[in-house]
Amino acid sequence: MKLSIVNYGAGNIKSIQFAFQRLGYNAVLTECPEEIIASDKVIFPGVGEASSAMEKLKQSGLDRLIPTLKQPVLGICLGMQLMCQHSEEGDTKGLGIFDVSVKRFSNKVKVPQMGWNIISNLKSGLFKDIKEKEYMYLVHSYYAEPCAEAIATSDYELEYASALENDNFYGVQFHPEKSSKAGAQLLKNFIEL
Repeated sequence: MKLSIVNYGAGNIKSIQFAFQRLGYNAVLTECPEEIIASDKVIFPGVGEASSAMEKLKQSGLDRLIPTLKQPVLGICLGMQLMCQHSEEGDTKGLGIFDVSVKRFSNKVKVPQMGWNIISNLKSGLFKDIKEKEYMYLVHSYYAEPCAEAIATSDYELEYASALENDNFYGVQFHPEKSSKAGAQLLKNFIEL
């Protein structure tokens, strides 16, 4: 099993690598297109600001590569948001994999949402053996709106899509690598897809 983590300078990569090591898998950090294409599974992580992260993807050509991948791809946090059509953060055009826009939470709530929150309406093999209303760990100021591609939702001021699926592409707003047993189960499920 060849696992690649897309390395484009957008944070939190080591913790994801360690999470896979705990499951017995070696995930390689890479920005090499050939290595990514040759992988069985691809993780597209991200922490930081949308427009600067998208600039880094464009500089390496990964913005053109990622939407063409045929194997299962898992976007995490900002990675998921960049897979959407557009983000209000920096007025950023996304990769267009998910047909949904990313909006900012209002100032009526504490932003970023930081800590544990419930995921509901679970609809995918990605959530095998994860119970409805399980807690996952989140840190985010922006959210994907509810849409047809949502495979999980959460509430924070309003209901939003906390996970998305379109063909071989999956995205989660939460951090499975920081979400204890349920997060580890999700990464295991992704490997077994």
